[in-house]
Amino acid sequence: MATITTEPATIARWDDVQHSLSGGGDGRSCQCIWPIVRNKVWNTTNLDERRDMLHDEIAAGPAPGLIVYVDGAAAGWIRVGPRTVQQRILHTRAIAAATTQPLDDDTVWAVTCFVVRKEHRGKGLNAELLASALDYARSSGARMIEAYPVDTSIGSHRSNDLFHGTLSTFLAAGFERGPALTGGRVLVTRGLAD
Repeated sequence: MATITTEPATIARWDDVQHSLSGGGDGRSCQCIWPIVRNKVWNTTNLDERRDMLHDEIAAGPAPGLIVYVDGAAAGWIRVGPRTVQQRILHTRAIAAATTQPLDDDTVWAVTCFVVRKEHRGKGLNAELLASALDYARSSGARMIEAYPVDTSIGSHRSNDLFHGTLSTFLAAGFERGPALTGGRVLVTRGLAD
């Protein structure tokens, strides 16, 4: 049986962050910068600039995400952190209209991205990442986590859209289903007092 662990994405683990993001899908080109910048910045940056942005964010701390390891090898990534620093959320009208939490509340955190390397998909790593993200957020002072996963039980979805996570993964982790957003996505929340 494989040994699965998670660790905060620190600058000492920079190579593991890059390995996690480069295993298929859009992780390599996105560098998980999409959630924290507005379209104007996104549309005018290239891979090298996005990589530098992520490097600087990790170096400044606190860790903006976690890395999952399978038998010691970096296998995936989750972005989790205060919603207030994830500019894409704050400027997405559907989310702003659906949330019941003040947008300037830094005790509300958000999960906005999952990346799992192709060779490790289908092994439940998103659930492992999400469970660790809940612990990390709680220990960092968050009182609630929001996320915006895809409801794969209805309609069809491009595999590229699944970086948001799937609704079933969040519901299994105790999140409450909230209002529908656009593109088959749903707002979900979980309090962290428990």
